Amino acid sequence: MAAITSAVIAIAGVVLGWIAIEIACKPCLERGREAIDRSLNPDYDPDDDNDNNVRAPLNPSPDLESKADNDTSPSTSIKAV
Repeated sequence: MAAITSAVIAIAGVVLGWIAIEIACKPCLERGREAIDRSLNPDYDPDDDNDNNVRAPLNPSPDLESKADNDTSPSTSIKAV
């Protein structure tokens, strides 16, 4: 009977430990699981993501650079004293 009690206590300890880790590390585990799900999905295309944080094109057109250089609005101009 003591062996069964010890086994039940050990299993309960493992289950409670697992629950504690799941609760404590929830954000990290969710991101990891989502990444695993995406990598295992054969229909997933990373190019279709809308949340790409691309701030500037790799090869900007010369027209955009010349406009940025010639911008003389009061907020960007520097006046010498």
